[in-house]
Amino acid sequence: MKRKLIAAIGVAGMLFSVAACGGDDGDDGKKAGADGYAGETLTVWVMDGSSPDQWQKDLATEFEKKTKAKVKFEVQQWNGIQQKLTTALSEENPPDVFEIGNTQTPAYAKTGGLAELADLKAEIGGEWTDSLNESSVVDGKQYAAPWYFATRVVLYNKKVWADAGLKDTPKTRDEFYDALKTIGDKTDAEPIYLPGQNWYHFVGLVIGEGGELVKKDGDKYVSNLDDPKVAAAAETYKKFQALSKAPKDKDEATPQQGEVFAKGKTGAFIGMGWEAGIAIKANPDIEKEIGYFTIPGATADKPEGVFLGGSNLAVAAGSKKQDLAKEFLKLTLSDKFEGQLAKLNGVIPNKESLQSNLEGNAPAEAAAPAAAVGGTTPLIPEWAAVENAPNPIKTYLTAVLNGKSPAEAAKQVEGEFNKRLAQQQ
Repeated sequence: MKRKLIAAIGVAGMLFSVAACGGDDGDDGKKAGADGYAGETLTVWVMDGSSPDQWQKDLATEFEKKTKAKVKFEVQQWNGIQQKLTTALSEENPPDVFEIGNTQTPAYAKTGGLAELADLKAEIGGEWTDSLNESSVVDGKQYAAPWYFATRVVLYNKKVWADAGLKDTPKTRDEFYDALKTIGDKTDAEPIYLPGQNWYHFVGLVIGEGGELVKKDGDKYVSNLDDPKVAAAAETYKKFQALSKAPKDKDEATPQQGEVFAKGKTGAFIGMGWEAGIAIKANPDIEKEIGYFTIPGATADKPEGVFLGGSNLAVAAGSKKQDLAKEFLKLTLSDKFEGQLAKLNGVIPNKESLQSNLEGNAPAEAAAPAAAVGGTTPLIPEWAAVENAPNPIKTYLTAVLNGKSPAEAAKQVEGEFNKRLAQQQ
């Protein structure tokens, strides 16, 4: 599925977004000799916006110096990429290395399109953050490598908070709620803009509760929305949404919540850091008032669960240059180039020790602490159909917000949810 990620945009170090894939022109699979891989060219697909030109140039130069081989980056567009990649992986000369959305990885691994990378993980992946590497592991085998990630944060209006007498940002979920209540009591601003179907935030709350959206029933997956942990997440969502005037049957893009925030009458909203750019475009004066903080969790020592959008790097199972591809990944995922990408694009790197590269980028600094406790939608091929409109999780949320109990709402969408999980992939 498409995933908007972060790419730095000019104003105030805001963030924009993407994720990516790979390409190749086959060879005879020979190993490096005394002259390295001289004469060979490795083709790498990356998605538009995911890797800056300077980063590509620096990496290509060092790769050639190290291996004597060249690298050819081919930039891809998200529109139609899944079909394009599926076709390419089935051909004789598939892409050698490609960027792939983290939630897409299991589906491609299950179809045999990805090479196993256990040796790469053993050599360079000892410090990869577990939550970020989770989507690269399918059935206990390493099929990709974690590259870069993004999470949601709280974007708040400093003036509104000051008008309410709030001096500090909250560190716990209760403190966050109390701060928003204070805004409602002491100002004429809407405390938080939280539309009823901001379902990726809901996924984060489920992750924070330790819940799962699906469960195994024999040899198939079925809805787990009736689980008490999912219900607890829904109740938290409902509690905060009650402080908002946002519609209960719309998501964060209808209208764009950044445009609502731009009017200066909203205390906070939960979104991607790059959404600040939407607010600034609508009202340049709002830029100086925008602040960011990590979504607070139940206790001060652990942030709220968040959905981790991101990209992995994979090697095509049909590539004839797998040894060279792994040399490329070793360099790409090194501290030097992983850190450089984090600094240039404001994205969360694959190990916590590299988060220092985010210093000075306020949205990225706010996002990073939650990476270790984040997660994704279920990492199963069957999940893709669930997100098609009308998304049953959105329907579930709206039902809860309109007065149904979480159990009743879960029952309402269970049939459609299970029907989608049963669709052939």
